[in-house]
Amino acid sequence: MSVTWAVREPHPVVRPLVTRYVGYAQEDVTLAVHRGLPSRHVTLVISLAGPVRMGGQSFQALVGGLHTRAVLIRQDRVQEGLQLDLDPLGVRTLFGVTAAELSGEVADLAGFGLGWLPERLRELPWRERFALLDDVLAARAVEPVAPPPELGEAWRRMRGADGRVRVADLADEVGWSRRHLGERFRTELGLAPKQAARVLRFERAGRLLRRGHTDLAALAAECGFYDQAHLTNEWRALAGCTPGTWIAEELPFLQDQEAEVARS
Repeated sequence: MSVTWAVREPHPVVRPLVTRYVGYAQEDVTLAVHRGLPSRHVTLVISLAGPVRMGGQSFQALVGGLHTRAVLIRQDRVQEGLQLDLDPLGVRTLFGVTAAELSGEVADLAGFGLGWLPERLRELPWRERFALLDDVLAARAVEPVAPPPELGEAWRRMRGADGRVRVADLADEVGWSRRHLGERFRTELGLAPKQAARVLRFERAGRLLRRGHTDLAALAAECGFYDQAHLTNEWRALAGCTPGTWIAEELPFLQDQEAEVARS
């Protein structure tokens, strides 16, 4: 498979809302169906080739909310596009809706007034593509809609611990009751704190697997699971397969991808 990657940090004005831009161009893709795994990010995907196909729907550009089940994405042999990793607490600023309104859903980017963006990006080289994204998103970030500081701090702490933190302790730290913290999480992110923590632990396990940490018992302990059986059950629930199946089917492709992204 021939792959080109281009990775950039957004402009400083945009960076609190968007973690990174990833551009990709791939030929001879052999993985026919890719599992889009749960993560801490709301995902914006802009295809510069054929549409993205999932769940019987097709999108030239889409925004996918936080989710707790794998999304099956059919892959063409030739792909080109951009993926943006969005902080869920920045979605209200960028699109005028909460991450909760996108939770478990996929929305067409055209619904947010950006249906013209794929065609315009397709005409540009990579450097200018990233510059255009900076311009478009910075214009929307001029008047940020900030969540309550307590919620922002709780989400920052949970992310920093990769989900390995007690919800009761988080609530105490920010001065809210556990019930109130849960309500605000669901209202803004679309996930309860325990669900968000599950996703973060799972995401850490996937990140370490891609880096070659395939001793599942040690991985379970490192990522905050009770034991290897707990890790396996969580993977079945969140990825739709066991870690062993995912390692066999997707890990070689994703390890190559991670290595290329790290070098770009």
